[in-house]
Amino acid sequence: MRHYFEPVEQHAVWRCDGAFNGRMARKEGNNKFNYIMSNPTIIDVRTPAEFMGGHVQGSINIPLQEVPARVAEISAMKQPIVLCCASGNRSGQATMFLRQHGIDCSNGGSWLDLNGSI
Repeated sequence: MRHYFEPVEQHAVWRCDGAFNGRMARKEGNNKFNYIMSNPTIIDVRTPAEFMGGHVQGSINIPLQEVPARVAEISAMKQPIVLCCASGNRSGQATMFLRQHGIDCSNGGSWLDLNGSI
């Protein structure tokens, strides 16, 4: 079975389709490319209260508003990094920001979808 992220409508939100087994390919239009991951670092960008309500086991909580101030800390983490939140919107914003800072990361979308895929 192939595992990939695909765009949901026209937004920069990615949905995980299939089981997360350490190898994913992202599909963008007609261009497909593999995004190889081996036991990625998972960062949840929801608020601490949301995180305490449930999260992916082993994930790290760094709220979206703290990401810019913690770029150095995040860049020192084992890469690749998968970001998640409640819907994929905040993690999408964090992904774009971190990529602009040279960090190898991907938007995992909703923590519930990601959790069910691991």
